Amino acid sequence: MKRIRKKKNTRRAAESDPAQAAGSRVRDKALREHLVKLLGGGHAYADPRHILSELPERQRGVKPPGAPHTAWQLLEHLRIAQWDILEFSQDPKHVSPQFPEGYWPASEMPPGADAWDKSVAAVERDSAKIKKLVSNPKTDLFAPIAHGKGQTILREALLIADHNAYHLGQMVLLRRMLGAWAEP
Repeated sequence: MKRIRKKKNTRRAAESDPAQAAGSRVRDKALREHLVKLLGGGHAYADPRHILSELPERQRGVKPPGAPHTAWQLLEHLRIAQWDILEFSQDPKHVSPQFPEGYWPASEMPPGADAWDKSVAAVERDSAKIKKLVSNPKTDLFAPIAHGKGQTILREALLIADHNAYHLGQMVLLRRMLGAWAEP
């Protein structure tokens, strides 16, 4: 009991102490800025735009020996998973695709000439949405998502960043295998 009271009293003291409140706001702002940078990529690895651009159309559906996926499959998987996590984070009525088949495209090749560009645009659009969500000071990064099972916006944003980094790394390796990678 004393510990609980002490924590409550400490929280009240922090709320009533302007210096502590200011420090809390500074830390909150810094966390949000770090999350946006992490979600944007390009710090520990190449910029996602560079990774996803300039891949010749004829190589987007090629699976070199030893590679588990084509560039198209990786791009679509990244798009679908990011979209799903973002939608789950905001919409209690969202229904996720069947796992794992719903997270991968049916074909190794893009279905049309403009499919690649549309998928890249969707990845960028959803990335901007998650950055906006975590940047908003009204978004409680630590509160459990009401319709979830303990997930928070912070956890979902970190999941997107981690998942994207993993598959963007695969994309770089695949492009190297295809001879279609130029260092930025």
